[in-house]
Amino acid sequence: MSVFEPTLSSKKLAEATGRNWEEWLELLDQAGAERRSHTEIARWLSDEQGVPGWLAQSITVGYERSRGLREPGQRAEGWSVTASTIVTTPVNTAFEAFERESIRDKWLPDAELHLRTATAPGSARYDWGDGTTGITVSFERVGRDRCRVSLEHQKLPGSQVADRMKSWWRERLEALKSLLEDG
Repeated sequence: MSVFEPTLSSKKLAEATGRNWEEWLELLDQAGAERRSHTEIARWLSDEQGVPGWLAQSITVGYERSRGLREPGQRAEGWSVTASTIVTTPVNTAFEAFERESIRDKWLPDAELHLRTATAPGSARYDWGDGTTGITVSFERVGRDRCRVSLEHQKLPGSQVADRMKSWWRERLEALKSLLEDG
């Protein structure tokens, strides 16, 4: 069984719902949640227990993790990893470093990104390689000529691939930071 590390404290959960983690886990066990799908658990929490949508999702994921039914980063459609960095450059410049292949090749060589949608300079979605996985990138201004680049790589096929890609993306974002800050 995996180690349960909730994303919401038991105290805050109790303040929001009237039950702490221990109480929710016990109630879900009694309701047979271990034999239900993620969607069924979240729907039961919402419909039968009156838990608002985002809290129902959080409790469901917490339950699945506590019972070894889901690993951190695991989603219904596969694993997901994130990476981010703050770069001393205008947000438009960071966005362009993803959009323009001539710049992207300098910090992300041999990577196949196929643009799906973009809202310049705030976000972009790409298919990765053959399109079985995808990337979402957001660009947020965090000061004069500084921005945060946050990336999520979704639909990865397993935890080992996710671990490798998380390290790889951290390295690549550091390469992006070096390129944009040092030229």
